[in-house]
Amino acid sequence: MMARNLRDGIERADLLHVMAAHSPLSAKLAEEAGFDGIWASGFELSALYGLPDASLVTMTQHLDMVRAMAERSSLPIVADIDTGFGNAVNVVYAVEQYERAGAAAVVIEDKTFPKVTSLAADGRQELLRVEEFQGKIEAACATRRDRRFVIIGRTEALIAGLGEAEALRRAAAYERAGADMILVHSKQKTADEVESFVRAWSGKAPIVLVPTAYPEMNAERIKALGKVKMVIYGNHAIRASVTAMKDVFARIRLDGGIHNVNKDIVTVEEIFRLQGMEKMKTDETKFLK
Repeated sequence: MMARNLRDGIERADLLHVMAAHSPLSAKLAEEAGFDGIWASGFELSALYGLPDASLVTMTQHLDMVRAMAERSSLPIVADIDTGFGNAVNVVYAVEQYERAGAAAVVIEDKTFPKVTSLAADGRQELLRVEEFQGKIEAACATRRDRRFVIIGRTEALIAGLGEAEALRRAAAYERAGADMILVHSKQKTADEVESFVRAWSGKAPIVLVPTAYPEMNAERIKALGKVKMVIYGNHAIRASVTAMKDVFARIRLDGGIHNVNKDIVTVEEIFRLQGMEKMKTDETKFLK
């Protein structure tokens, strides 16, 4: 069902807006805000555990969170599975499990395992041979039970400093291997690099962008390119959470209590609403005899 919804959205919408989440609560908030999908971010989950985004969070941990988010949100989930947790054999198992867990899509990137997060300064950015990564894409496509389940091939060629020509070569190879969409990532502070890539892209697979490093790339500018069907806001849920908590914690310590900050945060009743407390009370009335 979720795979069909995502596939229909890709075909019909001008641009899908997908928000990162790291918990069922953040997924629910993204849905209430009107986003089209959830990005089950490996970066955000790593941060939630206080760990670097360097393949330290296990597939089981990430999969459990995807399953929990799918249970609390009706939005399609695009699962960030990094390098696929190993080679093509690992990808087969991962796709089986993520599809069963309720994901609508997976994104697999062409780095070696273990990976280092793309935006880290001087981070190790090593890419697989094109043929090996094609095998991962082929494995993912052959494994999915629902043909509408979306396989997104992510090239890190621009991140690794290999240039546009290499990024285009890899993207074309991944499309030939069966990728439904191509995610191209960049850590440049302006959008020039990705805009040039998109304009040069001659394949049929739609493009996915993650404008974390170049935030001036808004929806209007993305739509003008004509080939981009999905934008992922890749880490803004965890960054917003940290911003808010640091502010509130500091104010409580400064004030010596919660008397000032209390008016500026959501009420306990709002948390009850998000938790589904009213339904629980209704169930108690009906069934606790």
